[in-house]
Amino acid sequence: MRALWVDAGNGAAGDMLLAALLDAGADLEAVRSGLRGLAVGPLEVEATPVRRHGLRALHADVRVPPDDVSRNLADVTAVLSAAELPEEVRAFALAVFERLARAEARVHGVDVSRIHFHEVGALDAIADVTGCALALHSLDLLDAPVRVVSPVAAGSGVVRAAHGPLPVPVPAVLELLTEAGAPLRSHPASMELCTPTGAALLATLATGWGPMPDCTPTAVGTGAGTADPEGHPNVVRVVVGSASSSSADWASAELHRVDSTIDDLDPRLWPDVLDELRTAGAADAWCSPALMRKGRPGQVLSVLVEPSRLDAVCRVVFERTTSLGVRVSSVERRSLRRDRVEVDVGGAVVGVKRGLLGGRVVTAQPEYDEARAAALASGRPVHEVLNEARTLASES
Repeated sequence: MRALWVDAGNGAAGDMLLAALLDAGADLEAVRSGLRGLAVGPLEVEATPVRRHGLRALHADVRVPPDDVSRNLADVTAVLSAAELPEEVRAFALAVFERLARAEARVHGVDVSRIHFHEVGALDAIADVTGCALALHSLDLLDAPVRVVSPVAAGSGVVRAAHGPLPVPVPAVLELLTEAGAPLRSHPASMELCTPTGAALLATLATGWGPMPDCTPTAVGTGAGTADPEGHPNVVRVVVGSASSSSADWASAELHRVDSTIDDLDPRLWPDVLDELRTAGAADAWCSPALMRKGRPGQVLSVLVEPSRLDAVCRVVFERTTSLGVRVSSVERRSLRRDRVEVDVGGAVVGVKRGLLGGRVVTAQPEYDEARAAALASGRPVHEVLNEARTLASES
């Protein structure tokens, strides 16, 4: 059973991931042939060995003709639909751009149809996304049930984009990684480490997030970015291997659990405290009622968090509650691999998050706001729309 682990601890970009997959054994000629079939060319890829901080890596130089076209999702879809590509490759590339369009639409507060991709719709982005899809197909990884991505370093600082200077991580990257439930990793570099194209690729290929899954490695690839900063190796690593059947069933991650028992906090503040903990990086946060000394009612605050965000979570507990101390323990979390699909319910699109066990859908949860909007538009009860969306997503 094929498995993939992507080390995005120093960030990710489309050309870096493509280079890493090529370095792991993807067929360069198959990638070139597929890109030449896109009716926007010529698109070419050259793979060159380089060194980053004393380590050998591969750099993918994606060469495209001059291009000033601002494409929307329909334009990119038309390009990919017309190309002679394996159906799995086309579906993956389309999913990446659809994810990008949703993120950009939310960031700008407009309908998806009005989004023009600017940088991510340029030819180099089309080449990066399609090239990665072709490389994954070459490695027989597009249908692999185990594709795990490490916590992602997004960077900090400011970057200049089509709309002017933007804070790093740029809004689209945060939207993409948040929607996918990706853990973020702090990083000392003051630069953009994860691009929107890189984030969309990671979010689309990941069936889980965390450390390397149980597997027998068969190939390792290291892809280098163009920049070579002094502070860190600007690379993405991939490990390709064979996974055990249990690794295919769920994702496993080592987390910390933070607990604190509190009986003197204004209960109206708890919803805000939980929201701030999630913003600080908590994977989950909740309260359980407890009976305290002298019969006083209290709450046990519990938080699950990645090790890299432990200090940030503890700081929120101390600053936003009356706690004088916390208990920290190590736990293993096993979680279903998940994806998101969109289904048509009476002419309205409803997103559904699905939990997968060994590739089989075992739970499907429609987005309530989208189901409610569909119900209002059609005059149907919300519970009927929820049930229909759940059934359609389970069958797709």
